[in-house]
Amino acid sequence: MRKPKDFDAQLKLLNEKAKQLKERKVRQLGELIVATGADTLSPEILAGALLAIVDSQDPQKREGWRKHGESFFQKRDDQPLPQPQSDTQIAQNSPSSAQSGWNRAVQARSSAVGNE
Repeated sequence: MRKPKDFDAQLKLLNEKAKQLKERKVRQLGELIVATGADTLSPEILAGALLAIVDSQDPQKREGWRKHGESFFQKRDDQPLPQPQSDTQIAQNSPSSAQSGWNRAVQARSSAVGNE
C-alpha cells in the first residue's frame, strides 16, 4: 500500500526554496549594482534610470543597452568583483545622503540593530 504524500511538508519546502531563490536574486542584483559602479549614484538617480529603462519601448535603445551589458560581462569575466560596501559606507558616500530616503532607511536600520 502506498504511503500518503505529505503535501504540507512539500509545500513548506517549495516555499523555502522560493524564498532562497528570491534572496539570491536580490543579492545578485546588489552585486551587479556594485560591479557596475552604480552604487555611487544616489538611490533616486538609480531608481529614475531604471524606471526610464523599464518604460522604454524603443527596440533600438534596448538592443544598444543589451550589447553594452554583454560587453561589460565579457570584460568582467577575468576580473574579480569588488567587495561590496556596508550600508553605512554607501550612505556616507552618496552625494545626496543628507536628503536621501536610503540614508533614512540605513539610520533606522542601524538604530534598530543597536537596540537589540
